[in-house]
Amino acid sequence: MIFLLSQKVLDITKYIELVFTDYTLRTITLGTAILGAITGMLGSFAVLRKQSLLGDAISHAALPGIAIAFLITGAKDTNTLLVGALVSGLIGTFWIKSIVTKTHLKSDTALGLILSVFFGFGMLLLTFIQKQPNANQAGLDKYLFGQAATLVESDVWMMAIVTGLCLIVMLTFWKEFKILLFDADYTKTLGFNTRTIDVLITVFIVIAIVLGLQTVGVVLMSAMLLAPAAAARQWTNSLATMVFLAAIFGAFSGVFGTAISASQNNLSTGPVIVLVASVFVGFSFIFSPSRGLLFKQIRVIKNRRDLELHKTLAFMYHIAETHENISHPHTIKILNNFQGYTKNTLSKLVDKGYVELNGKMWSLTQDGFKTASNLYNQQNEINE
Repeated sequence: MIFLLSQKVLDITKYIELVFTDYTLRTITLGTAILGAITGMLGSFAVLRKQSLLGDAISHAALPGIAIAFLITGAKDTNTLLVGALVSGLIGTFWIKSIVTKTHLKSDTALGLILSVFFGFGMLLLTFIQKQPNANQAGLDKYLFGQAATLVESDVWMMAIVTGLCLIVMLTFWKEFKILLFDADYTKTLGFNTRTIDVLITVFIVIAIVLGLQTVGVVLMSAMLLAPAAAARQWTNSLATMVFLAAIFGAFSGVFGTAISASQNNLSTGPVIVLVASVFVGFSFIFSPSRGLLFKQIRVIKNRRDLELHKTLAFMYHIAETHENISHPHTIKILNNFQGYTKNTLSKLVDKGYVELNGKMWSLTQDGFKTASNLYNQQNEINE
């Protein structure tokens, strides 16, 4: 056992050394960490605006742009293809907004419509490209599921620059973003241009998604946008804290996903990153103190036990008020037949100092009588 633990420590140490010494591993780790941070931050706004499908629609809408950029240039230059993806993604996004504002269709219908139409058109173009007598078209399908191994240092610098710009814009317009998220009508009354603010948020979300296509791919990019934000939402009610936690969860998802993918053979980095992000979501859903399922169930059990104690005290008070001899066997029998509450709660009431037990005889203490009186009166007021 000790040998296995020491071996794992050595493996972790070796991996950390490789991160600083191996160019490819360092580039991929930094790239996925930065991508996770920026998608986590911007995903927080998408989640709070109830636009969870927006990331899915934009990522799928970017696919025909990649194909068209290749058909125009005939080259697989990453920057050129991503520019095509950006243009296509922006067109899809503004078409969604136009459909919502100019028709009676709701946003989810518009998102699903644009997603399917653009993705179908993109797949058609990819099929057309693959049938061309040109060996240069190979490799475009990596944008479907991502291929983090193709990241180079210039891609990481691009991600870092975009992340920096996103931070600057976010800090500059933080007040406007915050007001728009929670009360758009009030934002208009204050004189802010809500359309400009909305477009600004949307454009940065599109840029972040396009940057992640090379790493995570069209199909899984929406999960990268939403999972860190969904996990962060479980831990806080503060927007600033949520954005910070989402960035942390996204960055760690990228780092851990890259580490797992690098340590195993035949594991694609993008899907592993998404799975790690889903682990953060599952952990948050279960163990979050305020919203987690575990603590929620603990609170339910505690409330149920408190209710049993209060019912028992109120019943004791009722017996004390209606029976002159509170220690009479008939009185104890009534108490012990109190629908299962008494046997489990008497000892707890003794621990709280509300009840005294002498053998099988019980009696309310002064504190117990006072507490029971208050509970009994409150219950009568509620019933009335």
